[in-house]
This record gives sequence, C-alpha cells and structure tokens, in this order.
Amino acid sequence: MKTPTFNDIEAAYERIRPFAHRTPVMTCQAINKMTGANLFFKCENFQKVGAFKFRGAANAVFSLSPEEAAKGVCTHSSGNHAAALALAARMRGIPAYIVMPANAPEIKKKAVAGYGAVITFCEPTLAARESTLQRVAAETGATEIHPYNNFNVICGQGTAAKELIEDSGPFDVVMAPVGGGGLLSGTAIATKALLPEARVIAAEPAGADDAFRSFYSQTLMPSVNPKTIADGLLTSLGALNFQIIQEKVDGIVTVSEEKIVEAMRLIWERMKIIIEPSSAVPLAALLKRKVDVDGKRVGIILSGGNLDLGKLPFK
Repeated sequence: MKTPTFNDIEAAYERIRPFAHRTPVMTCQAINKMTGANLFFKCENFQKVGAFKFRGAANAVFSLSPEEAAKGVCTHSSGNHAAALALAARMRGIPAYIVMPANAPEIKKKAVAGYGAVITFCEPTLAARESTLQRVAAETGATEIHPYNNFNVICGQGTAAKELIEDSGPFDVVMAPVGGGGLLSGTAIATKALLPEARVIAAEPAGADDAFRSFYSQTLMPSVNPKTIADGLLTSLGALNFQIIQEKVDGIVTVSEEKIVEAMRLIWERMKIIIEPSSAVPLAALLKRKVDVDGKRVGIILSGGNLDLGKLPFK
C-alpha cells in the first residue's frame, strides 16, 4: 500500500476545506501549571459529528470518481467513523451503507440513521461485521472506506495537525491518542514535514496497549480482549498505519484508567469543554509525567467529544 506524503495531506486539506470546520486551539493556564508545559489543545470535539473522524471520511468520499461515488460507500463501525462517513456521503449526495453491531449504543444508531445511512445490523463479533460488510459491498457495489487503514482517511486525519501547527506552532512535542492509528499516522506525517525537530508522541490506555507493544517490538501485534473506558481506542493498529508510525513516531506511552478519568474531568472542569475519554489520554500521560515536557510547547489533538452523558465516569 502506498504511503501518504505531506503533499497528499495538503491536497486533502483543500478537498475538505468547504465541508470541515477549522477547529479552535485552546489553552488553559491551570493545566499548564500542573504539567509544567505550555499546552495547546486542538479541539476536534467541535468538528462535525463531534470528532476528527469527519476529516478522513470527507476526504475519502470526495476523492471518489463520479462512477465510484454513484454506487455509494460502505463500512463497518459502531462509532464516530460510521457517523462521519454517513454525513460525508450525504454531503456528496451518495448512499452510505453502514454495518453496525446490534448492541451498538442507541445514541450512535440514531446519529447514523439521522445522517441518512442505510444500516445493516449484525452480531457483535468482528467476523460477523466483516462478513456482513462483504455481502453489503457485493450487493451494492459500494466502495469500502476503512476507518483508519486507508490512504485517503489518513490524509484527511493529518489535516488536524497541519492546522494546529499553522495556528499555534511551532511545538517541541505533538501528541495524539492512538487506537487504529489513523489520527496518529496522519499527525506524524504532517508534524515531521512542518516541524522536523518536533517529537511525535502517542498515548494509549494500558488496558488496550497493542500500539505500545507493536511499536517497541517492531512487530504488528493485534489487540486481545482490550478493556478501557476510552472506547475509541479499542481497535488494533492497521498495517499501513503501523508502517507510518514505525517510521515517523518517536514514542508511545500508556496510562491507567484512573488517570484517563482524572484528565477528562480536569478538561471538563477547567476548560469547560466536553471531551470523550479517548481525548483525555494524552493529557493523562502528561499528568503522570510519562513524557518530558518541562518548559516545552506541546500541541495535543483532542480527538472528539462523543459520549453518553447518562454514563459519565465521575460523580
């Protein structure tokens, strides 16, 4: 699979500019004091569908030829990618076919249906999701858009770091959470092109540490029975994502569930913004002093703000 370059991210930026928000970058003096660094938070919780995923989905959808687009797009997802792809498809006026596990949260089912997607429910196993998606793709002729192991998706996700650096850089360190690796691989490509000296560091829940293990063993190791409140980071790294991460990322650190909740609560309380647990993982690493950022300028991508407000992890 071809590896994206920064030119591809710039092309993605121009392609999605009419559709995606250029999200704000926020700072917080209280959190700076706690971490000993100057932190700049890129607020993708304010992106369309409430997550950075819209960037990659929009780039993938608007990269299709008219012939491909006419047959629509498809994917399997129970989360932000499903909503992002459904909205991007609606904006282009083409069908979106989403395979979702029957036990997906009601709020997510409603969001995806609300964007006009055709939903097919399946058993909540990866095998069922993949076989159902194959059937849907065969029946419709729709193009499959993988949530992260996809060239155009990675390029779209990289536009968040490009904007962050243009608006608030330069940085000594740029951080992102890592699940499947779409955001991290795009972030690494953009950061190393614009700030070759900056370190790119990812943060991951200790209970879903396949990226950490893969990175340090230099062998792609799938996630086995991951457990974390950061439900956006449960997926295993994609092959293309891993290739880019090995080449361009400087380190991956892991954090406990307790620290994730603490960091999430801190951002809610001090910055007055709603983020989901996955977004809090990089700050959790800094609160635990897992990365040396003393006196440094640090860019952090807050990946999204979608969570069930009836099930908050703090009282």
